[in-house]
Amino acid sequence: RSNLYQTNLLRDGVRRYLQLPADQTVLILHAKVAQKSYGNEKRFFCPPPCVYLSGPGWKLKQEQIKSRDLGEAGFWVCGYMGLDSMGSSLMETQKLSFEEQPDAKGFSCAKALYISDADKRKHFRLVLKLFFSNGQEIGTFYSKLIKVISKPSQKKQSLKNTDLCISSGSKVSLFNRLRSQTVSTRYLSVEGGAFIASARQWAAFTLHLADERYTRSEFALREGYIRYGSVVQLICTATGITLPPLIIRKVTKQYAMLDVDEPISQLHKCAFQFQGSDRMYLCLSTEKVIQFQASPCPKESNRELLNDGSCWTIIGTEMVEYTFSESLACVREPVSPVPLITALQLTGGGDVAMLEVQGEYFHTHLKVWFGDVEAETMFRSPKSLMCVVPDVSAFGSDWRWLRYPITVPLLLIRGDGLIYSSSFTFTYTPEHSFIPGQQVLSDVPQDSDKLLDSIHQEFTRTNFHLFMQS
Repeated sequence: RSNLYQTNLLRDGVRRYLQLPADQTVLILHAKVAQKSYGNEKRFFCPPPCVYLSGPGWKLKQEQIKSRDLGEAGFWVCGYMGLDSMGSSLMETQKLSFEEQPDAKGFSCAKALYISDADKRKHFRLVLKLFFSNGQEIGTFYSKLIKVISKPSQKKQSLKNTDLCISSGSKVSLFNRLRSQTVSTRYLSVEGGAFIASARQWAAFTLHLADERYTRSEFALREGYIRYGSVVQLICTATGITLPPLIIRKVTKQYAMLDVDEPISQLHKCAFQFQGSDRMYLCLSTEKVIQFQASPCPKESNRELLNDGSCWTIIGTEMVEYTFSESLACVREPVSPVPLITALQLTGGGDVAMLEVQGEYFHTHLKVWFGDVEAETMFRSPKSLMCVVPDVSAFGSDWRWLRYPITVPLLLIRGDGLIYSSSFTFTYTPEHSFIPGQQVLSDVPQDSDKLLDSIHQEFTRTNFHLFMQS
């Protein structure tokens, strides 16, 4: 740790950050699987990998660079995306230009990425390199693992091979391609609070399996793999907007199959029938999403004839989010590797509690902070940090005798002051007793003893508890 003055200076900066976070977020959205190209054919990834830039820190950084580089007339973020085996040559990657959306987010997508048959890997990652327009490197960011497949499986799926099955609660994308033409591809998306069919942007939807023992108004969710004939609900991950309950049907040669109950596989053709309706299906018409009434088949009661716009292709999606803040950092070093916290493990209690922070991309220059209090941190591996949990008195003399739990955010801070926020918090539980003669804070209500008892019934005997915000 640096000297006391620098430590206090950093702590003041962290307090300012906690009051007004100036975060910069890089969100990479991509499919779980990619179809391999053969020969001279290029099967571009569908849906195309997308990148979103959000957070007030981008504009703050823009103002800092403009004030420092007086000759900088224009300012923007640009990037390059490719596969992780492509080396450093920018000629092998696709250039990304970001455009500002109505919600102030920067958006770009890589429409021309593919994996050739010369690449023998079964999995790969996407690599994103971001730069400011003045040439300053922002950092390198990786997608999650993508599975390579040769073509969509035509076999009846078995739950013994769950790699390609789609489970309840997972994220999916839906797209429609008329007459197998790439230029006609439309993605189910949300814009202005309404569902649309977009040729440019796609949305990730959480696909939930309904418990059919409940009524439509209750719509209880359950776990398991999605099968055809199941009642499901699609919820947009970005906006929370939901479609009504739907019955997912298998599509064969433009027919909805009513008697198929096998598990759904990646890149399968499917249709979505509105539950309780008279053969009404989710359908697109140019850029609008409408309802289409299927035609019954008199000779085959287990089939219903659909139109092209009612036949969707389903694919699982992944999302990885990197968040950092340069508000305290005064260096031009890249922000990567950006650490990602995935889990917390507490050992011990009282005055000797240790917290293991689990995740990815950790390094020796990181310190764990509990709110504005730095913890003694030990690097174990790129996937693990250990730290000593600070005593609650580190948050001020009043905290030790406060009779309510207090929750502080968990941060990782690099040696140069770069802040990496997380969705994790840490909660201190109050002691059951307090020193005789200690003055109780005036704002403690009269029934605080009942509240305290209920707290201790709810929590375990240890002094510390972990929470992850959803």
